[in-house]
This record gives sequence, C-alpha cells and structure tokens, in this order.
Amino acid sequence: MASERGAEKYPKPMAFPVMVFWTGLFGGVFWGTIGFIAYYLSFTEIRPNVILIPWALGNWKYGWIGTIISILLLGIISIGVAFVYSALLKRFNGIWAGLGYGIVLFLVVFFILNPLFPDIKPFFDLNRDTIITSICLYSVYGIFIGYSISYEYQLKKVQEKEAVS
Repeated sequence: MASERGAEKYPKPMAFPVMVFWTGLFGGVFWGTIGFIAYYLSFTEIRPNVILIPWALGNWKYGWIGTIISILLLGIISIGVAFVYSALLKRFNGIWAGLGYGIVLFLVVFFILNPLFPDIKPFFDLNRDTIITSICLYSVYGIFIGYSISYEYQLKKVQEKEAVS
C-alpha cells in the first residue's frame, strides 16, 4: 500500500509522441546553436541563417534576429526529422542507427537539397574545415535524436512488460 501511495507522488511519464516532439525541438535548437557557435569560431562557412535566405526578404535575415529565427526554424524542422526517425528506426538500440541517420541527413542536405540554399557552395567547393565540422555536427545531432528516441522506446517497452507481469 505504501508503494502505491509513493507512485501517486510522481507525475505520469510523457506520452511517447510528446517526448519525440520535445526531443526534436530541443535537438534542433541546441545543435543549431552549436552550429552557429562553430560558424562564429570559423570552423565552418555555413551559418544557420542559410535556411532563411531563399525565403525571407530584407537584410534582417543576416543579423542577430535572423540567426535566432533560423535556429528556432531548425528546431521546428527537427521535430519532423525526429518523427521520421521514430517511425523508421526507433527499434534499434545504441548509437549506430542515430549516427547513420545523421550522416544520411548530411548527405541529403549537402547533395540533394543544396540547390535550395544559394549560400551553401556546392559540396566539392566547400573547404575541408566546413565539411568535417558539418559531418560532425550532423553525426552528433543524429546520435542525439536517435539515442534519445530509441532509449525512450525501449524503456516504454520494458515498463509495459513489467506492468503486464
């Protein structure tokens, strides 16, 4: 009886889709911010603002407000990226699926979507620092999204199995 009362003290865990939403939003904002820091420190030629350049008018998109809006927009796009991972790869344990997902995202952005972003040079015209930094950022972003979602999925399965037992 005491353990039942103790369980009432704690809130219910988030529903899985809600957790995927927040993981995607946080991942996009956090890693977008890290990408801006990498740009600011000259590790890469690409700043988060490249996402606004083809769609927004005016010079504001090059300033600090453009940077903030770009990072928030990356967070919103990342929600969709997290749901795609959840639909396709959530069953895989460990970091490898997330790492692969991050590399696939890198390839999609730099080879398929590149024409949409005029401020990103063609892949083979980018300097080595930009390529290495971008691959690393996409890789750790993929690991973050993948491991977070897979861990929560596995935890939910274990909790459901224990509840049935």
